[in-house]
Amino acid sequence: MVLDVSVSTVLADREPATERVLRHVWNECVGAGRANEALRADWQAHFREAVEVLGVRHVRFHGLFHDDMFVYRTENGGGFGPYSPLPEPVYTFAYVDKVFDAILDAGARPFVELGFMPRALATQTETLFWWKAHCSPPKDMDRWVELVTTTVQHWIDRYGIDEVRQWPFEVWNEPNLVPHFWTGTRTEYFELYEASARAVKAIDPRIRVGGPSTSVFVPDARYAGEYHDPALEVETAETADPDSLDWQPVWIHEFLAYCVERDVPLDFLSTHLYPTDYAADSTGRGKAITRHADATRRDLELMREIIEGSPYPDLELHITEWSTSPSSRDAIHDTLFAAPYIVRAFLKGESLAESISYWTFTDVFEEGGGGIGPFHGGFGFVNEQGLHKPTFHAMAMLNRLGDRLVLDLADGAITRSSATGDVSAIFYNYPDEMGNAGLESRSTYRSTRELAHIGSARGIRHTVEGLTPGAVFTLEILDWEHGNVAEAWHQMGAPLNLSRDQTAELRETADRLQRSTLTVSDAGALHIDFELPAWAVASIAPQTH
Repeated sequence: MVLDVSVSTVLADREPATERVLRHVWNECVGAGRANEALRADWQAHFREAVEVLGVRHVRFHGLFHDDMFVYRTENGGGFGPYSPLPEPVYTFAYVDKVFDAILDAGARPFVELGFMPRALATQTETLFWWKAHCSPPKDMDRWVELVTTTVQHWIDRYGIDEVRQWPFEVWNEPNLVPHFWTGTRTEYFELYEASARAVKAIDPRIRVGGPSTSVFVPDARYAGEYHDPALEVETAETADPDSLDWQPVWIHEFLAYCVERDVPLDFLSTHLYPTDYAADSTGRGKAITRHADATRRDLELMREIIEGSPYPDLELHITEWSTSPSSRDAIHDTLFAAPYIVRAFLKGESLAESISYWTFTDVFEEGGGGIGPFHGGFGFVNEQGLHKPTFHAMAMLNRLGDRLVLDLADGAITRSSATGDVSAIFYNYPDEMGNAGLESRSTYRSTRELAHIGSARGIRHTVEGLTPGAVFTLEILDWEHGNVAEAWHQMGAPLNLSRDQTAELRETADRLQRSTLTVSDAGALHIDFELPAWAVASIAPQTH
């Protein structure tokens, strides 16, 4: 059965007043694991491709000040001999320079996350991850300020003030997640933010700084006090209908009030909007809760309401982490099913934020150690071998869109470039049979395959008039039979360690989308008429040679 739900006639040369700006929030920034991973050749190759093909403009990661970047030095290692204590801290940026040079040379910029705490400054150490991040307040706030000041000044000296002014600076990551990403109180984080923001602004008031980088929206009072109270999660975890609950951001109201009261610099708000929750159930175990498919848009609307009603109505809003779930072992990330979900979420939320940073662009990501197998549920658009997942192709299709929205559709968008006038479009089929249900996290690839039986094909029929006669467009379709690399791996027997021949075969399969051409008629009309299978995403763009 084919559902005919998209029929329209569009004038490509319609008056600009009938259009609106389409924000490419999906590639303004992407996430990555930690700074040290960016020293790897494969990470850098994946990032260059993300910039060139997906249009990525910024990248954000943890661990800038972690010990494996060797920025804050209180000892001088001596090989097999004893470590020699230094009379004063020494700052070295050799590793950081390599990472930032690679980002800039690729044609993008850093979205700077100031963190975590160097061991020598931390009040508690080895708080999370196999690489043993130190996520605590500093022993000495003056030393932290000196670290931030020295680092920012180093970047200005190396790259120039005009360049650094284009980098957003975010203070810390998810400080509400105590005792993992922060071991202090809420007030201690606010004090860290204040000290950091004042340090940055003292160097140059035009550098943008913001926070509080909290995670995630919750429907209860677990973060209402100075510390996370797990006892308040039980009711949430056992609620039959989580969408009936009142989901609210964490620390945003309190953070704004603190900044107003103390006149603390604030250029943007940042938070994380995973459409899930991992509250504890009555046994004390974490229980995954999946919210509805449009939870991200709802949360963005609420954030906008808060900003507009605050003393800072012009604040930028940056969602510095977002994905279908916050688990790097969620098999959905590898699948076709994630592609229409993220396209839908980005298109529905694009007018409500300055950026929505997908977490993450690559499976070179070691918070839980290296992944087990080539498709282990990693966040990335590409896996560790650089194989393109369906989400990679979805992001490439989004990147082809113009910056003017000509027609906003229930299942996609038709756009125009204000620079060239080129028309492009994207369509997706997130099955009606899903209702408003989101994608539940799955532990194995095999368990995701049942979703393939849900949904009907959708008829996509539009006419775009006012185009150049004879112009050729490419229709590209990502579906179960085309570009579905994790399914191809499954059919191969799901080998844990790929041979070089298997890798080459999967690489070819990953990029084998269904492609055809459409030609504008002598009357200047582009007739779009095709069937879009369930879970598929399609792109129409001018043919390139």
